[in-house]
Amino acid sequence: MPTERILVIVPCYNEQSAIASVVNEINRIRQLVDLQIDVLVVNDCSTDNSLQVIRELACIHLNLPVNLGIGGAMHAGYKYAFRNQYDIAVQIDGDGQHPADELVKILEPIRAGRADVVIGSRFLNNTGFQSTALRRMGINYFRWLNQLLVGQTIFDSTSGFRAFNRRTIAIVNDYYPDEYPEPESIVQFGLHKLRIQEVPVMMRDRQGGVSSITFTKSIYYMWKVTLSTLFAYIRLRNNPYRHGNPAY
Repeated sequence: MPTERILVIVPCYNEQSAIASVVNEINRIRQLVDLQIDVLVVNDCSTDNSLQVIRELACIHLNLPVNLGIGGAMHAGYKYAFRNQYDIAVQIDGDGQHPADELVKILEPIRAGRADVVIGSRFLNNTGFQSTALRRMGINYFRWLNQLLVGQTIFDSTSGFRAFNRRTIAIVNDYYPDEYPEPESIVQFGLHKLRIQEVPVMMRDRQGGVSSITFTKSIYYMWKVTLSTLFAYIRLRNNPYRHGNPAY
């Protein structure tokens, strides 16, 4: 199997206590598995000391001048992957929830040519950190919504532990949902007829920082993501290639 160029994108907003261990863990795994992996940290205009920490790490970094949210930070990373002709792009969050030990599981279906998008799921084997009961209710709701709109049953639709192949990188280079992109992007991928595969992974609770989604924001989050997902579906259903070029 040829050696693909892999870019691991780590979005970072105020993760000064976790970001070093995340990057160091990815670099350790890279040496163990002998893959051609580069690490790109996208600093989303952090207000703590994240940037100073990142500058001392063995990684590439982008420093965004304004806060774009998780979707905007990942879009910047995917644009970097596209412009530098990476074969695979992987998201690993900067809060330490996604163990780099699970990276090989995420990569394998794409490297074997069986999938365009791979999502690491907490709920296929129900091991590791399972999130809160309230969030699991939301995840089940988005599973139903995605199934209704594009016929895709994704058990962990809010998981950010994902890998994309070259075709998917080309699509998200042009358009990627902002703010809370995970559920909406499944509709985008479904309308593009991409092959989506979930693989069981073990996740951890965040290792530092504060979640952007609090209890009081959860209802607002569900309504906002629902509306955004519906608008994306309406916009893309008749012409899914309006956003995203299937060629690399």
